[in-house]
Amino acid sequence: QVQLVEYGGGLVQAGGSLRLSCAASGGTFSSYTMGWFRQAPGKEREFVAVIYISGGMTYYADSVKGRFTISRDNAKNSMYLQMGSLKPDDTAVYYCAVHLGGSYYSKSNYRYWGPGTQVTVSS
Repeated sequence: QVQLVEYGGGLVQAGGSLRLSCAASGGTFSSYTMGWFRQAPGKEREFVAVIYISGGMTYYADSVKGRFTISRDNAKNSMYLQMGSLKPDDTAVYYCAVHLGGSYYSKSNYRYWGPGTQVTVSS
């Protein structure tokens, strides 16, 4: 079984930056397409970004496009989300997961969710 855990969450002021990490164990990380989702209080879990096996193909939700950057380091079995120009609306628990196929926007197409890391953006 693939196991994932997120790191790097915290409190940051609006306009600031934060870098999240996702560490993987089990399986072969370099063979997985990986994604980031987030879930705000009282809201459904929503797609943030996805990065394919090669690392060269990435897609972002419109809400974060131009502000967030997804990347991966297969040698370290890790994926990252560099978040900039943060807004209070970015406040959420951020999760990483493995994409199994199908639409990358749908959480139903992901498995092996990490426990999440809290990001809080203050105004």
